[in-house]
Amino acid sequence: MTEQDEVDHLVEAWSRQRPDLDVSPMQVLSRVTRLARHLDRQRAESFGRHGLESWEFDVLAALRRAGEPFRLSPGRLLKETMVTSGTMTNRVDRLTERALVAREHDPDDRRGVRVRLTESGLARVDAALADLLGAERALLRGLSRADQQTLAATLRGLLLPYSQT
Repeated sequence: MTEQDEVDHLVEAWSRQRPDLDVSPMQVLSRVTRLARHLDRQRAESFGRHGLESWEFDVLAALRRAGEPFRLSPGRLLKETMVTSGTMTNRVDRLTERALVAREHDPDDRRGVRVRLTESGLARVDAALADLLGAERALLRGLSRADQQTLAATLRGLLLPYSQT
């Protein structure tokens, strides 16, 4: 028999208590929820080692992924980080105070503004990303490369209806 985890016990208990319900979705989604909690904790630790909070990493990472000159409009940052306009303004203000980003005039529209990653922000996000990837590899160490690819494809199928690309 396969080794059981906490979700197996949870599903068994619900099956006994509510035999009238199909609790099989819990087999997958309760595990996803629990893994997300472990990942959130690991991310907080990884980012914390570099003086960042998760939301700070999200903004810096969006700018880093944009490529040279590591600059995006506030509207594009909203799409990349899935937060409200007011939240983004607050976040950019706080990152500007820490000299991790800078506001610049939009070279294509002098009325507009762009947010640019500073050298300090670039160094911080690069170091935090390397740390995070090491931690994520450790979380996946129990799966073969093929199993990781299968799991990624399966999760992609679940997430596609929610994608904003």
